[in-house]
Amino acid sequence: MTRLRTPAALALSLAALACGGGGSDSPPLPTTFTLSGHIAATAGQDVDGDVADPVAPKTPNDTRDEAQQLAPVTTLGGFADAGTDPQDWYRATLEAGQTVVMDVADTAASFELCLLASDGATVNCATAGANQVIPVAAAGQYYLRVTAAAGVSNYALTLGVNGAAASAGAAPHLALPFVPGEIVVRFRDDALGVASAGDLPQRAAALGLTALAGARGRAALLSMSGPEARARALAALGVEPLAPDALGAGADPVLAEKWDTLRAIAALRRRADVESADPNFVFQPARVPTDTYYKYQWHYPLISLPQAWDVTRGATEAGTAAIVAVVDTGVFLAHPDLSGQLVTGYDFIRDPTMANDGNGIDPNPDDPGDAATPGGSSWHGTHVAGTVAAKADGSGVVGVAWDARVMPLRALGVGGGTSYDIVQAVSYAAGLANDSGTVPATRAAVVNLSLGCQGCFSSTEQAVYTAARNAGVIVVAAAGNEASSAPGYPAAYAGVLSVSAVDMKGAKAPYSNTGSTVDLAAPGGNTAVDLDGNGYADGVLSTLVKDTTGTREPIYAFYQGTSMAAPHVAGVMALMKSVCPSLAPAAIDQLLQAGQLTRDLGPAGRDDTFGWGLVDALKAVQAAATSCGAPLPPSLSVTPGRLDFGPADATLQLQAAKVGEGALTVTAVSDDATWLTVTAPGVDASGLGAYAAAVDRTGLADGRYAAKITFTPSVGDPVVIPVTLQVGAAAAAGDAGYLYALLVREGVSGPELVKQWSGAASGGSYAFRFDGVSAGTYYLVAGSDMNNDGYICDAGESCGAWPTLGVLTPLGASGPRSDLDFSVAFDPAVAPVGAAAGAPVGVRGLARQPATKGVAGLRERQAGAFPGPGGVASGAARGDVP
Repeated sequence: MTRLRTPAALALSLAALACGGGGSDSPPLPTTFTLSGHIAATAGQDVDGDVADPVAPKTPNDTRDEAQQLAPVTTLGGFADAGTDPQDWYRATLEAGQTVVMDVADTAASFELCLLASDGATVNCATAGANQVIPVAAAGQYYLRVTAAAGVSNYALTLGVNGAAASAGAAPHLALPFVPGEIVVRFRDDALGVASAGDLPQRAAALGLTALAGARGRAALLSMSGPEARARALAALGVEPLAPDALGAGADPVLAEKWDTLRAIAALRRRADVESADPNFVFQPARVPTDTYYKYQWHYPLISLPQAWDVTRGATEAGTAAIVAVVDTGVFLAHPDLSGQLVTGYDFIRDPTMANDGNGIDPNPDDPGDAATPGGSSWHGTHVAGTVAAKADGSGVVGVAWDARVMPLRALGVGGGTSYDIVQAVSYAAGLANDSGTVPATRAAVVNLSLGCQGCFSSTEQAVYTAARNAGVIVVAAAGNEASSAPGYPAAYAGVLSVSAVDMKGAKAPYSNTGSTVDLAAPGGNTAVDLDGNGYADGVLSTLVKDTTGTREPIYAFYQGTSMAAPHVAGVMALMKSVCPSLAPAAIDQLLQAGQLTRDLGPAGRDDTFGWGLVDALKAVQAAATSCGAPLPPSLSVTPGRLDFGPADATLQLQAAKVGEGALTVTAVSDDATWLTVTAPGVDASGLGAYAAAVDRTGLADGRYAAKITFTPSVGDPVVIPVTLQVGAAAAAGDAGYLYALLVREGVSGPELVKQWSGAASGGSYAFRFDGVSAGTYYLVAGSDMNNDGYICDAGESCGAWPTLGVLTPLGASGPRSDLDFSVAFDPAVAPVGAAAGAPVGVRGLARQPATKGVAGLRERQAGAFPGPGGVASGAARGDVP
């Protein structure tokens, strides 16, 4: 934005002059003071009652009679040891369609997860790999048994409800479109020997199936369509038939056939002679991606991205991709969701120690990690890059502008990054002179800066951002995570779009900075809550790396922060540039101030919390096309892009509007749930205007329900609004286990642990306090130590940092503060590549005794969906560390 901004340093100088030099009456500054606050555990978390930490509360759960009660939707952090704690038992009331997932932190350990009926009879067991998934076929009371056959490890249990309504008995995959009774199978000939493998019809018949298409050596289409064929196939595969009302009384027979198809697929996948078995999915000509974990990317419907993707995905009509430079920690170049999505980048970190790659600046932007120890790195740039442009290929996640490209530029390393290195990277991205002695073949259209420093104004930096803007580059930056209105840079520089963060409902994220320099808002998430009740904290899901073994492995994980909000805006800018390549930064300013890029939030017009409002991708691309003299045909915009009814919500509002040129009417509005009603209290003759969605919980069992509202326009594609409903009390107060809060500072030879507090949760909160603190710069970190190895924040343990897990933010303390609030969560990713669900990231944290690891060992980690245990009274301080 072009505007006059007063540097913070200048403002402080003027204030000091106005107050004079301070006389003898001025009170002396305190030599020591108290720092305190509250740590929140994500609602719905729970913890194993008998972890290894000897000071944690102990409630044995070693036998069926001692089974620990869990809520129906829970994320739980646990610990098991084949020698001293070989079994953990839990019990829960589960609905048909739920899944139980176990993620084992140490892949060398051998763990088994079993689902047992209320009488103790085994229903299903999973033993393969670090990630184990068991679907729940019928509602009822169940036991869960975790067995450590060999080894020692933290683990996480996720009792999740995803997709269709729980009471309807629909499993998550049942909501996906596939042909009932048909299975796509690839056989593994070497398991039987080619000579004995037989031809395809014989192999299918031996499994009770009929071959419809395909041949030996490639994919085959097999059938179990019809009641008799289904019974024959299930018997041949050793699958028990469904109980008469297993899916609920009066269930659709197609639902039963789809469920049997999925159960047959699960049985086939366990066979040694089967390479793969999958449903025969039905695809539609649509722009909404089918990537596995797109369903967890709630942040995209919130900003109308699915409608915008009908217009563009980030490339021009000629196929030229818009380029977004991500100035960050670099990118894990081998992540499959970023394969083919990157252009040539550069490493601008001059200090070899900070670079962590053995040298200074070089042409390799691959991220080696920003910590010296395995498991300690943030992989921040990889997460940001995935939000910008992860590819849509049916697996993993998808980026805002998946046909755009990312220019990875390293400027952050061990301990952060210097302003000099950062401006060199920005200059390179803009095609300006820089220390590399080269410029990219095509300069970036957009630069994303998910980094910041409060009060760090520099006229040199301002000049670089002005030069980049004058070169036609749109610069986007995170407003910061200190919950402060003080200006943070580079977001507060003139000519830079400053992005604040909102949560799933479009409310200000608790950590987000505000102030007069905020331009617009975007989803940043809030990992202290699970508003849609799906078992995962409401962070932003994107690409990440697991390196606990010392080898980098691609995974996906939830993060929160304005660092996550900024790449949403950068991606939308790339979409705009793809439909109007000549669009200049000044034109972006004009469109923003005219309300053409956002949905207004808060007070009418611009405000200090949301700027000009929440970014709206559909409005933005339409505005860009109009700016280039090629207005797009009319399309329907419905905001917000999703509705989440919490336990106390009865009615939520929607707004239908026309975007683009030409006539458009709403011809129909429908929903697919008996508990949901949509009315039109304020629409015009074209059906545009205000709609109200109301829910009726009468007769609904406690749980989570899902539905959709479909708006059908006279022109263009229907607009589908996802809806979730929670019935019953809000999720139980979270418990992230027995926590250690550490106040750490950098010392001459490494980090110094200055103060330590520890305690257990009380009502989902931990009230911590550090007394006798001297003025200085600190880092504030908290986490559990379930395996009692002396380190917090190991794989599978809860972790958090003030103000949010990110590129760690220093706390400048010169006097008492009581507002140091932040959240912790157990730390699984949604899934490693190729797995069905989550796996822990495994960040190694700080020692609970005098630190031996760098502060850089704790960077922004996902705050995803591991849980934490039963609370006791607030803990007492464990004492200062000299």
